[in-house]
Amino acid sequence: ALQSGHDRSKQNHTTHSQQIFQFVHLNYAHHLSTPKMATAFEPSLSTSLSRPSMAPVGPSAADSLPSVNFGFDDLRDRMAKFSAKFDAFIEQGRKRVLEERNQFRMNVAELQEDQRMKKRDIEIVQVKTSTHRQTIEREEAETREMETAIASLASQRDNHLAARDTLKKQIAQTQAEIETRLAAQRAFTSQQEAQSRFNVPELDFWITNLCLKIEGAGQDDRLKFIYTHIDEKSWEREAWFELVTSSRDYDVKHCKPKLERDAVERVLDKVNESRELVVLLKGMRELFVEAMKT
Repeated sequence: ALQSGHDRSKQNHTTHSQQIFQFVHLNYAHHLSTPKMATAFEPSLSTSLSRPSMAPVGPSAADSLPSVNFGFDDLRDRMAKFSAKFDAFIEQGRKRVLEERNQFRMNVAELQEDQRMKKRDIEIVQVKTSTHRQTIEREEAETREMETAIASLASQRDNHLAARDTLKKQIAQTQAEIETRLAAQRAFTSQQEAQSRFNVPELDFWITNLCLKIEGAGQDDRLKFIYTHIDEKSWEREAWFELVTSSRDYDVKHCKPKLERDAVERVLDKVNESRELVVLLKGMRELFVEAMKT
């Protein structure tokens, strides 16, 4: 842009100078052409007129010639006006050239200043762009780190939820087992209370008639029932079994002499169904009597 403006100003200056010289040349030729033709023979005439006359005083042929007006005053006046006009034109042209040159220099300076400002603005924009790019890269890195942290926390949360669900299931199972055991304990307590409601004379009656005595088996949930007068050959011979009372249903763990398990299970089924201890005592005595006979 600066180079093209300089070229245009230089071209305008050359064109303007050419116009000035063409105008001067045409006006000078116009003003000088007529006077030169009118005075082509003036030098000789002027010399002859100015030279002192050697003729004798008195009328002569020259005195009879008409006077000629060569227009020197008009020519000088026209030349003076032309010179003044030409000088004014030259001065005006010079001022115009100076003004155009100064204007051109001002335009060039303004363009250079604009170029410098644009360059500075471009540098500022580049710095801002670089800073913005770095900020974006940093934010992207932070975003990736946050996404990684979020994924890790989500995984931990899922693991904790799974562990919580597992613990809930275990707690529910434990509570169910506790409820089952409490129900069994309540049933056993009820059974014990029901058994305790037997009259002592009635219990003594069965102990006496069945030749039975009750002892502890070394554990809180077991009782040992001992029978005598089972073997006809030896009334003192004993037969016994251990009753487990830890669960709702009765169970026999040990017995002597050894009995068939199926027969014991049948007796236990009757007892657990009727919930009467007398059925167990009578049934086990019958099994021991049969075992002694065989």
